[in-house]
Amino acid sequence: MAMEITQILLAAQSVDARIRTEAEGSLRQFQEQNLPQFLLSLSCELANNDKPSESRRLAGILLKNSLDAKDSARKDHLVKQWFAIDIALKAQIKELLLTTLGSSTLEARHTSAQVIAKVASIEIPQKQWPELVGFLLNNMTQQGSLAHLKQSTLETLGYVCEEISHHDLGQDEVNSVLTAVVQGMNQSENTAEVRLAATKALLNALDFSQTNFENEMERNYIMKMVCETACSKEAEIRQAAFECLVSIASTYYEVLEQYMQTLFELTSNAVKGDEESVALQAIEFWSSICDEEIDRQEYEIPDSGDSSLPHSCFIEKALPHLVQMLLETLQKQEEDQDHDDDIWNIAMAGGTCLGLVASTVGNGIVPLVMPFVERNISSPDWRSREAATYAFGSILEGPTIDKLAPMVAAGLEFLLNATKDGNNHVRDTTAWTLSRIFEFLHSQDSGFSVISPEKLPRIVTVLLESIKDVPNVAEKVCGAIYNLAQGYEDAGASSSLLSPYLTEIITHLLAAAERTDGAESKLRGAAYETLNEVVRCSNLSEASSIIAQLLPAIMKKLAETMDLPIISTDDREKQAELQASLCGVLQVIIQKLSGSDETRPIIMQNADDIMRLFLRVFGCHSSSVHEEAMLAIGALAYATGAEFVKYMAELFKYLQMGLQNFEEFLVCSITVGVIGDISRALDEKILPFCDQIMGLLIQNLQSDALHRSVKPPIFSCFGDIALAIGAHFERYVAPAIQIMQGAAQVCAQMDTLDEELMDYANQLRRSIFEAYSGILQGFKDTKAELMIPYAQHLLQFVEVVSKDSLRDESVTKAAVAAMGDLADVVGESTKQLFKNFTFCGEFLNECLQSEDEDLKVTARWTQGMIARLML
Repeated sequence: MAMEITQILLAAQSVDARIRTEAEGSLRQFQEQNLPQFLLSLSCELANNDKPSESRRLAGILLKNSLDAKDSARKDHLVKQWFAIDIALKAQIKELLLTTLGSSTLEARHTSAQVIAKVASIEIPQKQWPELVGFLLNNMTQQGSLAHLKQSTLETLGYVCEEISHHDLGQDEVNSVLTAVVQGMNQSENTAEVRLAATKALLNALDFSQTNFENEMERNYIMKMVCETACSKEAEIRQAAFECLVSIASTYYEVLEQYMQTLFELTSNAVKGDEESVALQAIEFWSSICDEEIDRQEYEIPDSGDSSLPHSCFIEKALPHLVQMLLETLQKQEEDQDHDDDIWNIAMAGGTCLGLVASTVGNGIVPLVMPFVERNISSPDWRSREAATYAFGSILEGPTIDKLAPMVAAGLEFLLNATKDGNNHVRDTTAWTLSRIFEFLHSQDSGFSVISPEKLPRIVTVLLESIKDVPNVAEKVCGAIYNLAQGYEDAGASSSLLSPYLTEIITHLLAAAERTDGAESKLRGAAYETLNEVVRCSNLSEASSIIAQLLPAIMKKLAETMDLPIISTDDREKQAELQASLCGVLQVIIQKLSGSDETRPIIMQNADDIMRLFLRVFGCHSSSVHEEAMLAIGALAYATGAEFVKYMAELFKYLQMGLQNFEEFLVCSITVGVIGDISRALDEKILPFCDQIMGLLIQNLQSDALHRSVKPPIFSCFGDIALAIGAHFERYVAPAIQIMQGAAQVCAQMDTLDEELMDYANQLRRSIFEAYSGILQGFKDTKAELMIPYAQHLLQFVEVVSKDSLRDESVTKAAVAAMGDLADVVGESTKQLFKNFTFCGEFLNECLQSEDEDLKVTARWTQGMIARLML
């Protein structure tokens, strides 16, 4: 097989489907039957300059795919496979990969760099392949090293730094890597290709450079090289240098003071006169500084201005010059620019940064921007009008309401008129600005609205006229209506000012969703999303009849989607998107109408027909629809309560399918949540289905193939089921708690420095406590003694969590509640345990000092339960 690998790799890329399929099968068979030889053969192919570029390319792809995967379970499997390979054979593979870095073929070098980094990501954290960094550095320092070898070596160093953690290299190695990288950036000694690779490598190595940035001499040298590289004659190298500066802005903010004058000049020159790719990164530098300072302001102690993090006020110091620079970018719009969210240009970047500046400095930005707005808002040039409107809309988040209100009140009528501007770009930005005004200056939370009752009819008329505009404008108008409706939610009064316009608004939103050009600019999705918010925020006592009429209309639309002609994949996707939107609307209607005893009968009367529709939707086999339909079914279960049991026989197969859908894990996760909803609705009537449900849930928790994000909801679901079936949960308690104990142990071993992992650990811990609470409360007054063997573990788990400063409030609350439930349910049998666990008192006292009222209430209740035991 090894001898034939070239021909098989070429055949696997044949235009002839039969030849291609056969070759792919041969490769798969080779991989499954003899993985070590398969990887060695691929490495030989990649390293051999005499082989065709096509076979070498595929060899590289297959090598990468044999070492790494997006799916975490698959990746773990590949890592285990690699570790199982004989050391001598692995050494051969690695040697071939390192040799390929010197290949005359660019693509082979590039692929080899990526594969080496994948191997490094597996081996270096395990203290294997310690000679790799030394070998790569030798390529850089060896007399007579060719430029292309230096370039591929630097590329490899960059990829390796990207793949591994900064804990994995010793400081000596970090110093050597940085020295090699920074030397590679030297303009007088290296080719453009080498300098570009070095600059990109530095970007990935910056995370490793904490110690070096703390040393002033080393920091000065690195900053000098980056700033010099930002002035290179090659645009791609300048762009890479500014990307380094963006990263430095957020990673090493504290040490930037002495460089800021230089950095302002560099970024300013780039924004004013460099190519767009470079200018965008220069603007991004200031956006990163804003993000840093906004974060640091959140840590400030109220009234004192003191912060636990250094705050250099770079934005405030540069404010007049920075704002001027950003305002100039707003007039660099592209005549034919697309209105897609994915399009990014200098004008958009400048406006976004201006918004961040406003959030950073607050009121100080208003006098700097308003003269620009007033000067340009009525200009005959559309660019000036659009820039003025964009500037106005960009500064609405940050300054105080007192500062903004008079200015917005004076400009509102002008903006309403501007929705009729002759230029599409101006109308688009005007609608976006109105949306921002309604978002920030029209809310019950702030107790302030820029919209007077007298102004509302005019605003609604303008918005409903503008929703008929071209799709990109209509989509922004939907956003404005969304925020307008949200501002009237929970008005506190018995009447909503928006109620008289509800029928008209709903009619126009449905019309927008049905437009033939509705797919453009995501208009259809925006229209349905806005419709949902309008329904959700409406005053139920005034709107119930309107929503009741909307229900059959949406049901009819959903029924019609079943009969859409499906000829292509595109047709299938459009059908799925429409069905998902309509299921979303039905969910909101069901939730709204089931919110009161007067309107719940409307749902009860239509429940059979609604459920039939959902079951038909499942038959269309689309994951996005499956998610929305499941969520709507959860709402229907809540609305219909115990009567929902009549749908279970037919629904159950789809619940099973959802629980077994590991590939589309969001479907699986939502299905778990819906089973919780159904359990709460049905109580003991869920019992006939519990053996299969619990069996599948436990299997899912034991599976490495299931995405980890689904596991916390499963533990919460245990609690829901236990509460529903009470004493009947006895048959599941041992396997369920055994897995909960295992998961608690996993939490204790998680890397606390990994932010993403800590978020997951918090979710997992909260859900385990919720499961304990549900099981305990389910056994109350019937089988409380069943929980005695698990009481000690629960308190040990609470103790571990109580000592973790990285836990979030929701975990604390769930832990305290579980303690209270244990004392309440198991009672006297836990008295000695609570005496032994002395941490309980301190932990509860800490919770009682919290600013979170809910936590304080829970802590007081738990304190009372424990105190009752001790009498």
